[in-house]
Amino acid sequence: MHISKLAALGLAGAAALGLVAAGFAQQQPAQQQSSKPAVIGFFNLSGYLPRGAALNSLLLNPAPPAAGSAAEARDVAAANAAVALQGTPRWTLATRDADFMSPAATSAFSCAAGFAIGPKTTPKLDMLMQRTARDLAGATGPTKAKYMRQRPFMANGKPICTPDFEAILRSDGSYPSGHSSLGYGWGLILAEAIPGRAAELVARGRAFGDSRRICNVHWLSDIEEGRIVAAAVVARLNAEPAFQADLAAARAEAAAVTERDPGQDCAAEAALLAL
Repeated sequence: MHISKLAALGLAGAAALGLVAAGFAQQQPAQQQSSKPAVIGFFNLSGYLPRGAALNSLLLNPAPPAAGSAAEARDVAAANAAVALQGTPRWTLATRDADFMSPAATSAFSCAAGFAIGPKTTPKLDMLMQRTARDLAGATGPTKAKYMRQRPFMANGKPICTPDFEAILRSDGSYPSGHSSLGYGWGLILAEAIPGRAAELVARGRAFGDSRRICNVHWLSDIEEGRIVAAAVVARLNAEPAFQADLAAARAEAAAVTERDPGQDCAAEAALLAL
């Protein structure tokens, strides 16, 4: 495929995320809209991958499950299981995980890290996560653009945990999940920064992506293929000197943390994620 076409496809994920960002901003009170960086988060930041270096997810993701296939039946069964969780505490957690654009987004990994992650408590770690978000979520664009797979709620007619975003989600392909790529990628990156908590962090990244199944907006295979994209992006990020420098700074910051209170009910979160 011609390089210029690949570049255009690579922008598809970022464009879709831009639509979501715009919708999010429009829903905020006027006083919040005046502080754009606090609302939009990583959309104000550049990623680490240079222009033209975005990965072609079409080389990573096969076609989504075919109609009538066993793989599709597996996706439907997983979606039906998720619908049964609507209104439960796991649904509430999934709703929180859906917000990846506010300053509180990175705090989803606080329990897994063993301390509070955020722009005030761990600014270097938080900035590392915010900058990589654009690389991770946007990398799913080529596959999304090619297949434009319909989302579970469009097939089963059941509610989603972020109803204000339904119109935007209908116009954005379901396969693979950008949220899953983002969450799993964050888990992998945090495991590098906080190696003593690697298993907990990668597991939380996996659950962060699965929250999209719980929210009835992604199929299981969407989420699984998002992880594949994330793994490739993180491997590529590690070749970037700027990423390596910021990762080293974040690792030093994490090692120096003395306040071990994550600021959340971690026992309750652990119980939910163990379901």
